Amino acid sequence: IGFVGLIVPHAARALTGPDHRWVLPYSAALGALLLVAADVVGRMVARPGEVQVGIVTALIGAPFFIVLVRRRQVASLVNVHARQVIFTSGGTEANNLALSGVARRRGAGRILVSSIEHSAVLGPARELAAQGFVIEEIPVNAKGRITPGAVESRLDRDVILVSVMLANNETGALQDVAEIARSVRAAGAIMHTDAVQAAGKIPLDFGTTCAHLMTLSAHKLYGPKGIGALITDGSIDLLPEISGGGQEAGLRGGTENVAGIVGFGAAAKLAGDAFAERSRRTQSLRDRLEAALLIRPGITIFGRDAERLPNTCQFSVAAMDGESVQMGLDRQGIAVSTGSACHSKSAEPSHVLMAMGVDPSTARGAVRVSFGDGNSEADVEALLAALDRMRSVLPTGAVGW
Repeated sequence: IGFVGLIVPHAARALTGPDHRWVLPYSAALGALLLVAADVVGRMVARPGEVQVGIVTALIGAPFFIVLVRRRQVASLVNVHARQVIFTSGGTEANNLALSGVARRRGAGRILVSSIEHSAVLGPARELAAQGFVIEEIPVNAKGRITPGAVESRLDRDVILVSVMLANNETGALQDVAEIARSVRAAGAIMHTDAVQAAGKIPLDFGTTCAHLMTLSAHKLYGPKGIGALITDGSIDLLPEISGGGQEAGLRGGTENVAGIVGFGAAAKLAGDAFAERSRRTQSLRDRLEAALLIRPGITIFGRDAERLPNTCQFSVAAMDGESVQMGLDRQGIAVSTGSACHSKSAEPSHVLMAMGVDPSTARGAVRVSFGDGNSEADVEALLAALDRMRSVLPTGAVGW
C-alpha cells in the first residue's frame, strides 16, 4: 500500500499528520482518479479576462485607483475637486443630464437657452418643451454674443434653468458666462454652461464661471470619443438619466468606461501642460489665414470682432455655397466643415449665423476652419492655394475673388 500527501489549510490539522499533510491510503482507483484530474487541469485554459485583469493590475494598479487618478486629472483641468466630476458617455449625455436632470427634479417652469447652442442642448430642450416645460431662446448680437441684459430681462421667478455655451462651436465666439451666471444665481435659477468647445483652448476655472453645471468632452482635447463629464458644484439635486448600480454619485448608472476615463484623464493632463503653446501657435495660424483672406474680395469672416477661441475661423466665399467649398477642398486633401462638425452635411443655413442676422445666402456659403496640433504654416498656404484654384473656375462675372 502506498500513500499520497495533499497540502491542506492549517484549519484541517486535526486530520493530518505532524507535517500538516492529509494522509490518504493509495489505491488503484484513487491513482486513476488523480491522473484524470491532472489531465483535465492541464487542458484547462484560463479565461482571457482573468489573465488580463491580473496583468493590468500588476502593471498599472487596481481599476478603482486608475479611475480615481484620472478623475483627478480631469478635475484639475477646470480646477475642481474629483468628487465634482461625473463621467458620462460624452458631451451630449452630459448636456441631457444637466437639462433633464434639473427640469425633472423641479417638475415645471421656464428654461432659457441661447439661440446659438449646439444641438446637444437644443435637442433636449425641445424634448422638455414637448413635456410641458416652457423653452425660450436668448438672442445674440451680430458678433454672436449674448448681452447680460438679454438674460436679465427674461429672468423671472418661474425660470428654473439657464444654459449658455462658453464658446461657440462654429464662430468660436466666447460668452461672458460669469456675468450671466451671477444674474441667474441672484434670480434663484440654475446656471449650466456647455464648455465642450472651450476646454483645452482657453484657461478654464469652473469656480470663476459661477455656473452650477459645466459640460466637457474628451474628444475635443485629443482624447477618445465616447467619454465626457458633467462638472457640478455639488449644490444641485439632479435626477439621473440612467439608473442602475449607483455609479458616479448615483447620477449615472452602469459600469465605468475605464479605458475611456483613462484616455480622458491623460488628454486633460496633456491639455493643461501644453495649453499656452498650443493657444499661441493655433492663433498665429488662424490670424495668418484671416489676414490673407481679407485681401481677397468677396470674403466675410464671422465673429471676427468678438472675443473668440484662438484656433477657429468661420468664413464665407461669395458666389460659392459652403458644401461646394467643402467638397472641393476635400478633393485636394483639406478637411473643413460647413458649420458644426456634427452637422457638416446639413444643407440648411447655420442656425448660429441666422441667429446673428446673417443673410441666408451668405450663411449657406460658410465654412469653418479649426487649427490643431498637427497644422503648420504650410497648411495655411495650401488652403489658400486650393481656394484660389476653385475661384479660377467660377463663371465669368460671378461675384467673388
